[in-house]
Amino acid sequence: MTPIHIDSNYYVSPQISVEDINPLAEQGFVKIICNRPNNEVPQELQAEVIEIAAKAAGLDFDFHPLTHQTMHAENIKLQDDLVSEAQGPVLAYCASGTRCTVVWALYQAGKRSADDILKTTRNAGYDLEGLRLHLI
Repeated sequence: MTPIHIDSNYYVSPQISVEDINPLAEQGFVKIICNRPNNEVPQELQAEVIEIAAKAAGLDFDFHPLTHQTMHAENIKLQDDLVSEAQGPVLAYCASGTRCTVVWALYQAGKRSADDILKTTRNAGYDLEGLRLHLI
């Protein structure tokens, strides 16, 4: 698993496993954010399992599951807060990295231009042009 750099100290990835935790710590990550609800994964990939491994490796861990229905202003701000409070690189993961990228794009709205946000996500491999109207 190779983290995908989005911007500054924010990286995304598809689903991670316990085996990915120590390499992430060795790469300098200080926090992991799980944006994938537990009902999408088997027991061995549940947030609690990943959290135990993350904390054992000295990483902070936040479980902030997001779906289309829960991608609202309060949860967008919470993701921004979780990233902003970290004192180093943050990895957010979900099924493919897309929803972690979408929430990043949404909390950048008003801080950066829609063109800049979409160029950043496109350069990382995520075409979010469909979000343009939400980024203005």
